This record gives sequence, structure tokens and C-alpha cells, in this order.
Amino acid sequence: MGQHVSRTDFEWCYTEEPHASRRKIILEKYPQIKKLFGYDPNFKWIVILMVFIQFAMIFVMKDRSWGITLLVAYFFGGVLNHSLMLAIHEISHNLAFGHSRPLMNRLFGLFANLPIAIPFSISFKKYHLEHHRYQGDEQKDTDIPTYVEAQLFCTTFGKFIWVILQPFFYALRPLVIYPKPPNLLELVNFITQMTFNGLVIYYFGGRVFCYLLLGSLMAMGLHPVAGHFISEHYMFKKGYETYSYYGPLNWITFNVGYHNEHHDFPAVPGSRLPEVKRIAGEFYDNLPQHNSWSAVLYDFIMDPDIGPYARIKRKAKGLST
Repeated sequence: MGQHVSRTDFEWCYTEEPHASRRKIILEKYPQIKKLFGYDPNFKWIVILMVFIQFAMIFVMKDRSWGITLLVAYFFGGVLNHSLMLAIHEISHNLAFGHSRPLMNRLFGLFANLPIAIPFSISFKKYHLEHHRYQGDEQKDTDIPTYVEAQLFCTTFGKFIWVILQPFFYALRPLVIYPKPPNLLELVNFITQMTFNGLVIYYFGGRVFCYLLLGSLMAMGLHPVAGHFISEHYMFKKGYETYSYYGPLNWITFNVGYHNEHHDFPAVPGSRLPEVKRIAGEFYDNLPQHNSWSAVLYDFIMDPDIGPYARIKRKAKGLST
């Protein structure tokens, strides 16, 4: 089973999350960063291209063997689908059409969701924005593992399994710790996605559908691009709760690696986050950062000082300490 993790609880913090205060300081010194706010007009065309590539791959994969299907799903389709998930992350911040056109952003999210096979675009927005507002909150930040996860997957082998199963925990955790009633757009998201899935299965077969679905699941688990799930907020250095990564995988993930910059300025589209770092480099250069998402996954699994407990948590307001 490997070594048992050394932590027995989360890292409890009794100060506010750091991004709001740093945002204020940076804007006082560099008010020109406000010019970077707003949507990127090129973003929607990139997303449309990726979706249509996956539509084309449905035809390409129709008569392939299971072995080829799984290999292509892991190394190509899953990467595209993961990139589309991060496009939905951008869309959740209204960075496809701007804050003045919220419905267009939501509908575009439904479109970007189609190749992923799992209806999550609308639900993701509900929970993700609270992750920004209440980072570390024991109730509202559903990005943090539950105690059950931390206690069950507390060995080297356990963490390996946890990484593989991460998409299931990521999807189901909010429903357990912070359930919210579904809204009309979530129902539309579900019906639209299930209709698309059914059409793929009916006209192209279950194997092609598995190319889409398994690609999404594999690329959220033990996969280099999935390293960002762990690199972003797991505490690799005591006292630091957000980490950036400036490597080449940002090219296919809408610069989600610029994560300190993103939390400081969520109204800045991913394409402009490198400019935030360039302008206010002295605020970011000395923060702990990651150089490889693959190394993050390896260290998370192998290092006994890191595991699901390696997160900073804060007491929810109104709950006793």
C-alpha cells in the first residue's frame, strides 16, 4: 500500500483568503491592469474549432478497434475534451461574450459541453464562482476533498487510486457537501447533452461514444493535463494555498496554470493572464510555483507529506470553531 500520509487533518487558517487583498494592492500600483478586464473576442472561435474537431473525430473513430479507441481517447480526444472543460471554466466567468450577455455565455457553454459527454456546464458555474468568493471555506468551497476521501485514500496506493477516480469525486462532492436545487438551465444542459449522446450512440455506436466519455474521464484522472487540479491549491509549501504553473501545457488549457493571477483577477481572460504577470511580476515571481504537472501528480502520490489533507481550510461563517 505504500507509506501512510503524515497529515491527519487539513491546514486550518483563520485569516481571509489572500487574493482580494493582493488584487487591491496590485491595482493601486498598476491601475492599467483594469484595461485587461473583459472577454477575448478570439476565444469563441478557438472553442468552436475544438468542438468541430471532436465532431469530425466521431466519424474518424467509427470503425476503430477498442485498443485504438482508448489510445486515441487518452492521447488526443481526452486532451481536447479537457481543454473544452477549461473553456467552460472561462465561460463560467462570462469571458466568452462578456458580462453584459450572460445568456449567450450559458448557451455557448452548452455547446462546448457536447463532446465532453457529461452535462456539467451550468452546474460548474454555480459552484466554481463560490470557490472564488469563499476559497477554503469548509462548506462552500467544494474543490476541497471531504474527510472521507482524506481518510480512505491516505497511502501511496490509495492516493494513486484517488487520482484515477478524481473525476468522480470532483463531480459528486458538491452534491454531498453543498447540494443546491437544480435550475432550469441545468435541466436544459442535461436534456441537450443526453440528446447528443443518444444521437452519437444511435448513428455511430457505443464505442464512438466511449471515445468521448472515456477520453473525458481519463484526462481528468491520471493524465498530465489533469495535474492542474492538484497543482492549483494543494499545499506543497506550508502556508501557501494557490500555485501557478508557467509551462507549455498552458497553450492547450487557456492559461489555467496562471492560477494566482486568475484568482487575483478572475475578470481577465486566460489569454491575457501572462500580461498580468508581466506587469506585476514582483507580486508573483517569488511565490512558490510548479514547473511540471506530471511532476505534481508524481509528488502527490509518492510524497507522504502531501495528500488529500494538504489543503488550507477556513471555518464557514456562522459555524462554531
